[in-house]
Amino acid sequence: MDLGLKGKIALLTGASRGLGFATAKTLAQEGTRIAINSRNLNHLETAKQALTDLGAEVIALPGDLTEIKTPGRLLEETVKAFGGLDLLFTNSGGPPPLSFEEVDEETWQHAIDLAFLSHVRLIRAALPHLRKSDAPSVLTVTSMSVKQPIPSLVLSNSVRAATVGLTKTLALELGSDGIRFNSILPSWTMTERVKQLLADRADRKGTTVDQEIQSQNEQSALGRMGTPQEFANTAAFLLSPAASYITGVMLTVDGGSYKGTF
Repeated sequence: MDLGLKGKIALLTGASRGLGFATAKTLAQEGTRIAINSRNLNHLETAKQALTDLGAEVIALPGDLTEIKTPGRLLEETVKAFGGLDLLFTNSGGPPPLSFEEVDEETWQHAIDLAFLSHVRLIRAALPHLRKSDAPSVLTVTSMSVKQPIPSLVLSNSVRAATVGLTKTLALELGSDGIRFNSILPSWTMTERVKQLLADRADRKGTTVDQEIQSQNEQSALGRMGTPQEFANTAAFLLSPAASYITGVMLTVDGGSYKGTF
């Protein structure tokens, strides 16, 4: 199936490792021109080289998404390099694992900047360019925790829910402009972030990481965690013109871990 991504221009944030890098790699293989962002310059350069080795046209844009001016700069540099924007993938690192009473005011604000306002600022800066595209699409990355809260992740459970509300609202407000907005709500996927969360959980419970991995695997109908590539396959489709009549969807990519009907 041709996803129609060849020659399209994409900006992906949080894209040097994990879900973001897997998505960038998949888009690159489809012929998309790519701008990738990360706050870690070493990881970013490694990711850029890997994408270049695949034959991709790619630029690397370092920057911390919690800083107010970073999103606008990323959009300016992407458009300057490629002449426009078709696809926006908004992704960031997750807030730390904490219970409610462990979180102070400063930590709450940082989580809001990281996991909510980064999406707001990126989308706001991208809109003038997306309106000029013939196939504009935005994909926010949130978490299954917005439907099924995860213990000791009060920050992610709370703040990511705001991004889901934003995504759905923009799908309704800007559908008349032809811009599609969707979100993926991944469950436990084998990334460095998940390994860190499971290590924290093991420490809190007095178990081992291997025990927590096995326990988490048992929560999935498929009996395992997902892979970054499985997430990326879904992300590439939702971003692509092949999904031209899909907007306002909050899609769990979770191997059947979410137990609700809707």
